[in-house]
Amino acid sequence: MLVTFKCHASPDVLMLENLAQYLLGIIGKRLGPRGVISHDELEVAISKLEVAIATDKRERAEHEGHFHEGEEGYEQHPHEAPVGLAQRAFPFLDMLRAAHKEQSDIVWGI
Repeated sequence: MLVTFKCHASPDVLMLENLAQYLLGIIGKRLGPRGVISHDELEVAISKLEVAIATDKRERAEHEGHFHEGEEGYEQHPHEAPVGLAQRAFPFLDMLRAAHKEQSDIVWGI
């Protein structure tokens, strides 16, 4: 299922339900049929998401080069590491920042 986040300060952000649930969990919200991130909550939400992204980047950097290392055939066919949280969360983080700048709420399920 797709979830569409809407805000007057930014274009809509569309994402799969499992990613929406994960990102909302990071900022302390629950994914329900309808919801809102009020402009009063945005500063804390942005900070929490930025910390989670920084942590993910740090952990990925520590493990860089170790993804599938040691597996048979690794040298001939190295695998790319999966997409990180920064790439997956960027559109949502961008929306949070735009909404914060214009003191707008973000809604979904409407």
